[in-house]
Amino acid sequence: MIITIESKQFDTKEITQLYPAAVVKTGYEDETTQVSLEWIDVESKGKVEIVGYGIFINMGEENKHEFIYDTRDQMDKCISKIAAQIQK
Repeated sequence: MIITIESKQFDTKEITQLYPAAVVKTGYEDETTQVSLEWIDVESKGKVEIVGYGIFINMGEENKHEFIYDTRDQMDKCISKIAAQIQK
């Protein structure tokens, strides 16, 4: 099955991971890292600075794609579009 994310196409047979995450500052210069949305919702309580939200796709070790959004709402809309494609 082929899915499209932000006009980029992916064959689901080649996807090893597809997940949403928050992007937060690590505290070291401009470095960022991904954290789970569950952790943001339950544990973070203002402990970290969120710089965005993303959908991350791994297609093996070397082939990775990121789609970064300014708001969680923007990311959630994209996730809904992905889900609609998969449910067809």
